[in-house]
Amino acid sequence: MEKGQLLCSECNYWKQMYGWYLHHHGIYRYNSMMKEYMRRYKFDGDYRLRKVFQCEFSTYIRQIPTDYIVPIPITTTTWQTRGFNQVVGLLREVPYLTALQTKIEKKAPQSSKNRQERLAASQPFILKTPAKFKHKKILLIDDVYTTGRTLYHAAELFHQAGGDWVGSVSLAR
Repeated sequence: MEKGQLLCSECNYWKQMYGWYLHHHGIYRYNSMMKEYMRRYKFDGDYRLRKVFQCEFSTYIRQIPTDYIVPIPITTTTWQTRGFNQVVGLLREVPYLTALQTKIEKKAPQSSKNRQERLAASQPFILKTPAKFKHKKILLIDDVYTTGRTLYHAAELFHQAGGDWVGSVSLAR
């Protein structure tokens, strides 16, 4: 956010809740075409579709100065069902760190929840080695930013660990 720019209503909501806001950028709008892409990629498990946005997504991420790139994890149950983490699949030749782990092994997918249910969700993650992130810049990566709840849960752990800056990028918002 540039000096003098106003925050969007979402950022204001999170800033009031946490006292800080997540520096986020969604590359594309989450519209009907992106929804269809995500359905086929994530829910139908068409792993080949990762290549549609992989190069552009990875190129954008590599341009952000950061110490660690951290993709949002999926549960073991989702891994067993889908066979891949859709966020990691979008990264091409981008070094990332698997720093977060899910606490909940079986949960309803975010896509099945309404806005209020998403916002009320409890912390689903554990930060594996918190001391590693003190005074570091962390970039969180997700596929879709809907309410921001998932990314803010993750960002909260890095702020608690003493991270200097936490930002995020999603394919769509």
